[in-house]
Amino acid sequence: MAMTYTSLLADLENYCERHDATFLAQRSEFVASAETRIATENKPFGLQRVVTGTLSGATLVKPIRWRRTRSFSIVVGGERKYLKLRTYEYCRTFWPIAATTDEPRYYCDYDFEHFLIAPTPNASYDFELAYFERPEPLSSTNQTSWLTQNAPQLLLYAALMEAMPFLKNSERIPEFQGLYDRAMSSIVKEDSERIVDASA
Repeated sequence: MAMTYTSLLADLENYCERHDATFLAQRSEFVASAETRIATENKPFGLQRVVTGTLSGATLVKPIRWRRTRSFSIVVGGERKYLKLRTYEYCRTFWPIAATTDEPRYYCDYDFEHFLIAPTPNASYDFELAYFERPEPLSSTNQTSWLTQNAPQLLLYAALMEAMPFLKNSERIPEFQGLYDRAMSSIVKEDSERIVDASA
């Protein structure tokens, strides 16, 4: 049977052998922390998304739940060109006057919710942004995600690691860390094999 948010909460209860109201109320926090841990510590293929749109100003709003950019490209005269990631200081030094425009060449993190583009675009450009996201949080109304469907053991072990400090049971952390590391290694290996041409 596939994992759901409800079954994950039940698994946490059973693994931890705790059924009291205080523990039950914390389970959703353990799951949310586990999702963040997975999205932060590695970038499984299933957490990659691609968005397209039109780039026309000096800043661009990042997608909801964005964690890290994989690639950022624009279309110029029918040809795809990749923007280069630079620091904020580099972009500001390279293009100090935002009101002047030219074909974009660089981008940087302006803040956690925006990109800064340099030069400021001199026209509207179609863009494609490939990025890794934090998955949509599991909840009673969002029962499944890529993790529950493709890496349920990874999610479970991460949630158990998050639960151990709450339970003041630090001696079990290495046990769950080992299981988590093994599950993550399998996901990473699968992702590596996915990008290699089997005929090569």
